[in-house]
Amino acid sequence: MLNSILLLAEAVLYFGVMVTLFRFRSRIGLGVFVCALGVMHFLETYLASVFYVALPFGLVSPGSAVLFSGKLVMLLLLYIKEDAATVRQPIYGLLLGNGLMIGLVLLLRLHAIATLPDGRLPDIGFIDEMGWLMVWGTTLLFIDAILIILLYEKLGKYLRKSPFARILVSVACVLTFDQAGFFAALHIFADAPYAVFFGGWFAKMIAALIFSAMLVAYLRWFEARQIVVPRGLSDIFDTLTYRERYEALVKHVGRDGLTGLLHRGSFETDGEAAVAASLRTTKPLSLLIIDVDHFKSINDRFGHAEGDKVLKSIAAVLTEAIGEGDQAFRIGGEEFAVLCSRPHSVARLFGESIRHAVKASAIASKFNLTVSAGVSTVSDSTRRLADLFALADQRLYKAKLTGRDRVIGEPAGSENHGAAWTTPGNRTGL
Repeated sequence: MLNSILLLAEAVLYFGVMVTLFRFRSRIGLGVFVCALGVMHFLETYLASVFYVALPFGLVSPGSAVLFSGKLVMLLLLYIKEDAATVRQPIYGLLLGNGLMIGLVLLLRLHAIATLPDGRLPDIGFIDEMGWLMVWGTTLLFIDAILIILLYEKLGKYLRKSPFARILVSVACVLTFDQAGFFAALHIFADAPYAVFFGGWFAKMIAALIFSAMLVAYLRWFEARQIVVPRGLSDIFDTLTYRERYEALVKHVGRDGLTGLLHRGSFETDGEAAVAASLRTTKPLSLLIIDVDHFKSINDRFGHAEGDKVLKSIAAVLTEAIGEGDQAFRIGGEEFAVLCSRPHSVARLFGESIRHAVKASAIASKFNLTVSAGVSTVSDSTRRLADLFALADQRLYKAKLTGRDRVIGEPAGSENHGAAWTTPGNRTGL
């Protein structure tokens, strides 16, 4: 009776501490939970190989029935609330760490070992035996983790509305498989009797029932609610982590994944703000819409990988060309935009400098690369980003129709007169 009560107390203590660490993962980091999970591995294996207690149904090891069963349930919890990519991290870490331990033990055998004053010598044989058991146990754990995730997902088709049954069946089936696999190693290395298998299996089924019930209760009563934890005492690691994350966020938020330029969503939000600021302060703001000429033929002839290189080269030209306060965006497949604090005539010349820079770039000769552009400027008739964009896009379309490789704009103040400045190649004219 005492052994049963103690085993139950151990299960409750283990589960309670582990889910508390998991519950506060957003505050203290998921690594705390994972490390706590990992450091128990040696104790689990050691107890499973030598530490047994007698129960009415046979010999049971707390390491196997409580600690290992609990670990498997914790991995399932990790999968349910995080993802499979997170689950594999502690599994791979344990497997590789135990492999490293075996390698080091093999090297340690080569040392000339000095005897301690009291005559003691290290028991390398014990370390060796435990090391192989841990590697085998971790290999089984790797398989167990895959099986329990696959089984949990498969049962979702039938037991989605019964989370307790879904978790219990998953845990019980995998623990049965693990008991057979680990007992085989114990029988070979530690000469464990068959009573260990049957007693251990029965104990694991009880553990599956208890841990599943606690897991469902935890998910229902705690994980279903958001937790807001104020930042308390911080240390240097905490400060550095938040600083680096903030800087990375500022650097990459709103960026196009291929070119590194700001993306279309940023163009819409930043553009509206820039137009409003220009109207409020009366400072000039111009928009250039730039399109790669014959880009489809580049993709068709050379492949999309080469097309990506072209887009990156255009982005590099724009990044080099823009000044402080200017912004460059990728707003479509091969379409780019530049918001610049320049009056219309200067913005048109700026578009010319970009066009020439593209033609002079290293990649241009391979593809006969050119760009066309349309320019518009904030005025009485373009008081919204949509108006500014529509006018620049209209002029870009005209540049395409009239031969490409040119920048088209209108003199500032004459947006309503229909005149166009056209600059094909080295020529400028109406």
